[in-house]
Amino acid sequence: MSVWDDLVGQDRVAVQLTAAARDADALVTAASAQQADAAGTAAVTGRSEPLDAGPGGPGATGGSRMTHAWLFTGPPGSGRATAARAFAAALQCVSPDRALGGVPGCGFCDGCHTTLVGTHADVEIVRTDLLSIGVKETRELVRRAQLAPAVGRWQVIVLEDADRLTEGAANVLLKAVEEPAPRTVWLLCAPSLEDVLPTIRSRCRHLTLRTPPVDAVAEVLVRRDGIDPQLAASVARATQGHIGRARRLATDERARARRAAVLKLPLRVDDVGGCLKAAQELIDAATEDAKQLAEEVDAKETEELRAALGAAAGTNGRLPRGTAGAMKELQDRQKRRATRTQRDSLDLALTDLTGFYRDVLALQIGSRVAIANTDVRDALERVAAGSRPERTLRRIEAVTACRQALDRNVAPLLAVEAMTMALRAG
Repeated sequence: MSVWDDLVGQDRVAVQLTAAARDADALVTAASAQQADAAGTAAVTGRSEPLDAGPGGPGATGGSRMTHAWLFTGPPGSGRATAARAFAAALQCVSPDRALGGVPGCGFCDGCHTTLVGTHADVEIVRTDLLSIGVKETRELVRRAQLAPAVGRWQVIVLEDADRLTEGAANVLLKAVEEPAPRTVWLLCAPSLEDVLPTIRSRCRHLTLRTPPVDAVAEVLVRRDGIDPQLAASVARATQGHIGRARRLATDERARARRAAVLKLPLRVDDVGGCLKAAQELIDAATEDAKQLAEEVDAKETEELRAALGAAAGTNGRLPRGTAGAMKELQDRQKRRATRTQRDSLDLALTDLTGFYRDVLALQIGSRVAIANTDVRDALERVAAGSRPERTLRRIEAVTACRQALDRNVAPLLAVEAMTMALRAG
């Protein structure tokens, strides 16, 4: 077992990060020895020398494979955040085996364990359930990044959604990446290089992750989550190697039901009425997803905040004076989260729809590419027989255009209705 076990199908990346973690460990060890020597010298001479325990920039000198800022990119489901968290754990590894030539990232020591479960005092893991990350939150991260490690070997900031930084927030982050604190490491995650400001990515060491093989995803679902091997193979194939979506399909019956409903949509766009009805049902399903999340999370958040603000039993739920603003801020955040949840649910449905037409195209041109949606093969063959490859390509383009419209904040129902009408026209 090690911190790299959940990094599926990324052996090359794991090797690079392991080498960097080893060099990072050597840097800290050397700095500690230098500090001890300096303390001894100061005790004798009464003078001390400045220490430099920093890892350097993207092109770190002295042959070190460690640097102060990293950018992890790769398609959805490739494990960008998993790689960043595993690297953070390896940087904080305190296993005694390291001193004997072992590889940092044992997975068992206090440094590894607390990092992986999210409780390490010197590892900040930032993910957002909103549409963007603003200047206020980024300034707080930059302030933290200037602190020396409290208990660990490095101060590590993992920003899982670097692509969601607003322009102002990205400019705030740039300053911190340009002038890093000596023992701070930034780990940024984004789908592609283009999702990050050029000035930021030029100051990071870039690692590209690939879509994991379907067999590897199925294996980790069986090993880590105890999923039935047949179901694991089916969902891994259906999601084409997207680890997070595969796990959700394997563990959530409602998710499988929603996916089945989406894959019936291509058979229901024969007329205008069918197109509009299918669009409305897709929006309703996404709204229901957001509602379910709200029921699970919002009530708990609200109750915790009320307790923190001093709302006591027997006061008819009334809050102390001057606390209404905090409650209003929470309600606004919950509304923004519901919007993002709806958009994410819609995007997931559109991804499934793209996969359906990709399988249709494969059948039409006689491709040897494996069919992903084998559970609806009859529907695939029916649509494939009723159209030509050119129409299928236009339908894939229509789904892509709908996703792009949603990214531009077009009203969801309008965007989906336009898509279903385009699917009908082909």
